[in-house]
Amino acid sequence: MVFLGVPHDAALEIAPQLVDKVGCVIDLSAAYRLKDSSLYPTWYGFEHTQPELLQRAVYGLPELYRSELVGARLIATPGCYVTAASLALTPLVKSGIVAAEGIIVDAASGVSGAGRALKHTSLFSTVDEDFTAYGLLDHRHTPEIEQVTGAQVLFTPHLAPMNRGILATCYARPNGAAPTTASLLAAIATFYRNEPFMVVRPQVPSTKATLGTNCVHITARYDERTGYVMVLAALDNIAKGASGGAVQAMNVALGIEETLGLNSVGVYP
Repeated sequence: MVFLGVPHDAALEIAPQLVDKVGCVIDLSAAYRLKDSSLYPTWYGFEHTQPELLQRAVYGLPELYRSELVGARLIATPGCYVTAASLALTPLVKSGIVAAEGIIVDAASGVSGAGRALKHTSLFSTVDEDFTAYGLLDHRHTPEIEQVTGAQVLFTPHLAPMNRGILATCYARPNGAAPTTASLLAAIATFYRNEPFMVVRPQVPSTKATLGTNCVHITARYDERTGYVMVLAALDNIAKGASGGAVQAMNVALGIEETLGLNSVGVYP
């Protein structure tokens, strides 16, 4: 069992050397996430040199791809923003409750989501007391969210002055008859009724409530005045959005208890 926590281009080259020599490779980069290899030059700046292996890779989001993960040899773990947005939207898109076009996702992440490289935008003096958007119209997680949800999405990420956590706010139009807040919550809760890490409730999610856990907290509203559906999701970008989600996917692939090793997660930083 090998976890790859290396840059995208490095994972692209390392995974083929390991995939048939170990039980399973879990790649935390984006090298094997997008099924359409032609998207990589546009969104990641490199040509994908392993198209056959790309098709073998299984997307590592158990709540949506559990059956495919069983026995997987190469797992591509999702992006942190993608995990939040996709888990918020998929139940309503797949059921036809909301339209699959014109969806807006605004999401804010803690500074740890930017990695540990020394960058001006990640310095304390830059992020402290600041809240800013970035990656306007071209963030790399956009095509990944669209791939998972099957919807057209306008995605705007934001950097929040906190260590860790993601809060995604998603806006969509009803597809047909107008829902109610109660029916939205019921639909999402039913979709995730057997999921150990999904928490669906009327209360507004907060990042601090998910700190150090592998849980995703979700709520939804229908605004009769504007006709919009709003879905919010909070998670820890380091836990469920990265390493915790990777361990969960590994557990499913191995056929062992899905929650093993995930009931207690460290909270550094």
